[in-house]
Amino acid sequence: VLSGNRNFEARIHPNIRANYLASPPLVVAFALAGRANIDLTTEPLGTGSDGEPVFLRELWPSSDEIAEVMPFATDPATYRRLYADFTRDHDLWNAIAAPSGQVYDWPPSTNIAKPPFFDGFSMTPAPVGDIHDAKALLLLGDSVTTDHISPAGSFRETSPAGHWLLEQGVPREAFNSYGSRRGNHDVMVRGTFANVRVKNLMLPLNPDGTRVEGGYTLIDGEQTTVYDAATHYMARGVPTIVFAGEEYGTGSSRDWAAKGTALLGVKAVVAKSFERIHRSNLVGMGVLPLQFAAADSWQSLGLDGSEHFTLEGIASGLEPQQTLTLQVRRADGSTLAVPLLCRIDTPIEIEYYRHGGILPYVLREILAD
Repeated sequence: VLSGNRNFEARIHPNIRANYLASPPLVVAFALAGRANIDLTTEPLGTGSDGEPVFLRELWPSSDEIAEVMPFATDPATYRRLYADFTRDHDLWNAIAAPSGQVYDWPPSTNIAKPPFFDGFSMTPAPVGDIHDAKALLLLGDSVTTDHISPAGSFRETSPAGHWLLEQGVPREAFNSYGSRRGNHDVMVRGTFANVRVKNLMLPLNPDGTRVEGGYTLIDGEQTTVYDAATHYMARGVPTIVFAGEEYGTGSSRDWAAKGTALLGVKAVVAKSFERIHRSNLVGMGVLPLQFAAADSWQSLGLDGSEHFTLEGIASGLEPQQTLTLQVRRADGSTLAVPLLCRIDTPIEIEYYRHGGILPYVLREILAD
């Protein structure tokens, strides 16, 4: 039971499959009761110090009490008075040591770290070319959300992010969540596609008909984490592609879903359809969103992750919604040419992609003025 809008599966905790939205005082009431299967109108929340049952109706403020405090909540003068001098009466805040100057010096931290998005930056963007000899990183189904791609909830010590934090000397009880560490790319890239509900259909079925869930994939038939597979491919200069079904990237417009995908070395996402904002975010991070023709899917093409892929038509000059060709070379040597719609939809998005993403594009624009 929660009062925020983060109510989808595994968002608050990996083991939570359903959440119920309620007002903040009702959340407190359920917390006092310690269970959700309670009728708050007839059952007590607990027992008072006098041994008598305490009911919600005894704690809930009356209309008169609410009316009494509302003028303070709606009066702008109250906020001006309280925030006129923020440093007053904030001894703990004032005691925090902070550097001065215009450039942050990035001290070692597992919470905030210098992101790598401008590493190797130059004023001239590298030429964009076709994608050669790529491998599939994941084969996903329909309705993959941005929380599947980049979870914001807690994570285990056995996850890639958990292993990394333990190596940095952070104890398990101080992990907090992906969301709280979104300022550190080392945590966030390890969390990309690591949601425990991710179903990578590249993985074989278990004898009982189930499939391993979580951030796992295959390299040459061997199971490993998505992060380890991605670093394996990047170290060898092998580009990767994510394949998916309908409504890829649905859910909240989480920027790290695109950032993490790019940092894993993924060059393209091929899906049946995209959620509007996530499609745009992928382009903004230099990742190609590509759409299957109406009758095609990775399932109908018989892809299993063992193939090699070459994407043709980029080097000759991209245009909005251009048709590109995915050349598929199967393990048995047979080949297949698949037409794909490039979902770079506007001329300015072409420029973003040509510059390697919106961040280097904007920086070059600023430095050129």
